[in-house]
Amino acid sequence: MVQRCRTPKPTSIKQLEGNPSKRQLNTNEPKPKKAPTCPKWLDDEAKKEWKRLAKQMEQLGILTEVDVAAFAGYRQSYARWKEAEEFISKHGAIVKMPSGYWQQVPQVSIAQQYMKQMSKFCFILSGIVK
Repeated sequence: MVQRCRTPKPTSIKQLEGNPSKRQLNTNEPKPKKAPTCPKWLDDEAKKEWKRLAKQMEQLGILTEVDVAAFAGYRQSYARWKEAEEFISKHGAIVKMPSGYWQQVPQVSIAQQYMKQMSKFCFILSGIVK
């Protein structure tokens, strides 16, 4: 059985963390130059978040053109999570059924699912998982 090693963290992440292991940093690591442009197919809310975060992440060296799919996925999940949370805030998390029983609205599980997706994309973007 072949055992796989954990993917190493990018040097830029190690630098942001203050290089806790104090090991010599990789100076030969490839360095893509620029942040990706915002895909046109994203929801409006996802585009707003893209514009808000992309420049800051690029300046920190943690967002480049190779991250476009993960960052777009995170932004789209964020927009859908926010939509579900806004519904819950406006209408509540539970509703009384005609039978008299209380039931959770579907937006609660929708919000939870998109939060899980956002968490996974955060790991991908942080370089913990590739």
